[in-house]
Amino acid sequence: MMPPQSATNTISLSVIKTACSNCNLRELCLPFGLSIEELERLDDLVSTRRRLKRGEHLYRSGVPFDAIYAIRSGFFKTDVLLEDGREQVTGFQMAGELLGLDGISTEHHTCNAVALEDSEICAIPFSRLESLSREIHTLQHHFHKVMSREIVRDHGVMMLLGTMRAEERLAAFLLNLSQRFTARGFSHAEFYLRMTREEIGSYLGLKLETVSRTFSRFQEEGFIAVQQKHIRILNVAGLKALMNHRG
Repeated sequence: MMPPQSATNTISLSVIKTACSNCNLRELCLPFGLSIEELERLDDLVSTRRRLKRGEHLYRSGVPFDAIYAIRSGFFKTDVLLEDGREQVTGFQMAGELLGLDGISTEHHTCNAVALEDSEICAIPFSRLESLSREIHTLQHHFHKVMSREIVRDHGVMMLLGTMRAEERLAAFLLNLSQRFTARGFSHAEFYLRMTREEIGSYLGLKLETVSRTFSRFQEEGFIAVQQKHIRILNVAGLKALMNHRG
């Protein structure tokens, strides 16, 4: 069952039988070593897909948690609303990654998840996933690894915000995106930013002006070529060196 949506945010919903075994994101989402029978049981679990338009919410902070979501295509951001009314971006998620883990502890989502482009997700009912994980230990181990990866990513963001200068933060952000696109079979050096400069600034703890100025500096120094949201990394070693030589 999907989280309730507001009447003003009607989402085009498509419920389709999907097969994990035939999905081209299988290596990213699924554990290795499942038998044919176990894979069929997982196929039954991941029974629905859902399409969202750019700007639509997958879920909102405070709604009951009942599923996690594997991103089949598209790009998302998660954010929280601060007490002063400002939006704080907490993450960016792409195809092959999971959304919704924030709701496990309290059984309510603690952030908003918004599509940054037309996207499609697979809904995985959490209670059924827990039950199946107890029977298929490979699946349980894989899910623990996924949660651990999210914790490590959160720690990485805290390091960014706590110890790095603006140039280092943006370099780390671009290199991280490059690695994640590479894992999905795309170019490591050329990609399109789905998020705005303002959203990048919110995520990295930087003002919009600082983000824009740092992008310009990177371009002037030959690290990257920028054309609006299109990025080409021209000097990967240079960006890595920027992070490694602190001072």
